[in-house]
Amino acid sequence: MARSSSAPVARSLAKAALIGFVTLLVGCDHATKHAAATLLSGRRPSDLVPGVLDLRYTENHDSAFSLLARFGAGNLAPLLAVAGVLVLALLVGLWVQRRSEASRMEHLGFAFAVAGAVGNIADRLVRGYVVDFIHVRHWPVFNVADIAVVVGVALIVLASFKSPKPLLQ
Repeated sequence: MARSSSAPVARSLAKAALIGFVTLLVGCDHATKHAAATLLSGRRPSDLVPGVLDLRYTENHDSAFSLLARFGAGNLAPLLAVAGVLVLALLVGLWVQRRSEASRMEHLGFAFAVAGAVGNIADRLVRGYVVDFIHVRHWPVFNVADIAVVVGVALIVLASFKSPKPLLQ
């Protein structure tokens, strides 16, 4: 009599769901960047919550928080693209290494972080800059990929405080 194969099927479905989630997030990131370039480029910022939140098209030729410009490092977009690919490879490597012992929250965190990294790396490689368009007062302009990275890292950190419940074991 054949043994139940529900565990491998569940693992395969979970993997497919995570890959689909990453693909969906990258697609949302690029769709919103395209919309921002089409609707906001060359225009004044559009207030959503006056004095708090607006939409404004910017091209980020620098790193996160414009750190290169703050330290007078110049245009290092190609170096940033290579560094981004290396960071993405590291994230994927960590994800693969920890997959058997990672919790659902960690898997989701890695999915968010990888999707955000892919979204911004793709921009750097294709355009030579990253499109940013969300501006919260007293904060640099950012995009959906940036939000995904922050959410991903937060989920991974939060998961480190909880007992693991493996998803892909």
